[in-house]
Amino acid sequence: MPDLDVALKEAMQIEGAVGAALVDYTSGMALGTAGGGRDLDLTIAAAGNSNVVRAKLRAIEMLGITEQIEDILITLGGQYHLLRPLTSRNGKGTFFYLVLLKDRANLAMARHRLRMIETETDL
Repeated sequence: MPDLDVALKEAMQIEGAVGAALVDYTSGMALGTAGGGRDLDLTIAAAGNSNVVRAKLRAIEMLGITEQIEDILITLGGQYHLLRPLTSRNGKGTFFYLVLLKDRANLAMARHRLRMIETETDL
């Protein structure tokens, strides 16, 4: 099973990927990052998107929904931001964060590949 660094490198191989991170949503801290750059500060994005994940988890709980979140999609003009909470015992409280360029990405394939990376990763 790949470790975190390998998983992030694999995420960056997804067509259209410009940044990837594993994030602790309780603290907002990025546990690991790949890609990003001047126009995409993954540590800031990780902290902000932690609020999104926590809010959605609270909403689901208040609604009494018993299903787990597979992923959360935020669509911008030129990008997709994909948030995928990890479900493994060791991954609880974390999520994969993947930023894709819309004009280069296949969203269905990216979601599928990120799901596979999650199942193959040993955290």
